[in-house]
Amino acid sequence: MTKIDTSGPEHVLPTPSHTVGPFYGFALPFRGGEDVAPQGHPDTVTLHGHVYDGEGGGLPDALVELWGPDTRGNLPTTDGSMRRDPATGGHLGRNGVEFTGFGRVQTDADGHWYARTLRPGARGRNAPYVSVCVFARGLLVHLFTRSYLPGDEAASAALAADPLLSRLDTGRRDTLIARDEGNGTYRFDIRLQGEGETVFLEFQ
Repeated sequence: MTKIDTSGPEHVLPTPSHTVGPFYGFALPFRGGEDVAPQGHPDTVTLHGHVYDGEGGGLPDALVELWGPDTRGNLPTTDGSMRRDPATGGHLGRNGVEFTGFGRVQTDADGHWYARTLRPGARGRNAPYVSVCVFARGLLVHLFTRSYLPGDEAASAALAADPLLSRLDTGRRDTLIARDEGNGTYRFDIRLQGEGETVFLEFQ
């Protein structure tokens, strides 16, 4: 019998990959996960869309996570999304005042999701965007992308100069830019594969 040394991580063989869903929907969603912006904040925008599979069908059991800076482009360091009652251990949700920049939303039966957050400010040379992470059945690992928000003439110039967007062909670039529907509402559909597939990012 051969013994395997498991005394350190360098001696442990990786386990086979498994799909990331849909079991994650059991514990990860939390009450108020879509309400990222503080209540009544004047710079609140609604970002929504569908998660589509390769055949164009909406995924009813996908999970979308959002991270975004505040209106000045600063990344928040505030805790609060997962506050718990010290007496009961129950989940309290957000306090409705502080901006954590983080949201987690489960898609509905049609694959639709939405979140209310602050309109992100620009960071360095990057045009304003919200980072997006997608969990869905059939994926071996979760996927990362960005949702850029269009706006006035200055925002259009920032989109044209963005280091990531400027490296992409027009058709691919458009998959990262949300569509302005007016009244502070933006649509950002996520297509996992096939025609119009969203550009996904790899972090090393």
